[in-house]
Amino acid sequence: LAQDSVPKLKDLAFLKDQLESLQRRVEDEVQAGVGQDGSLLASPFLKGFLAGYIVAKLRFSAVLGFVAGTCTGIYAAQNYAVPNVEKTIRDYFSSLKKGRD
Repeated sequence: LAQDSVPKLKDLAFLKDQLESLQRRVEDEVQAGVGQDGSLLASPFLKGFLAGYIVAKLRFSAVLGFVAGTCTGIYAAQNYAVPNVEKTIRDYFSSLKKGRD
């Protein structure tokens, strides 16, 4: 049992060192990016992360919205008497023009 735990402890110590090194690098990047006023929001690291997060969310919601809208439109067109919107608008404007004459 003691022989098995020595390599595991070495591995854990190695992983701990790697994590600490990574943490220091991230903290250094964040500190280097903090503006003169000391605001964390001025950090390019944080701005890049937030921009990427927002774009990913918007892209996903836009695709999901397009798919949901398309499926809803197909279902409605197949199962209900959906009027031709373009023809209805043209008829409305034609009636407005005729009313003025």
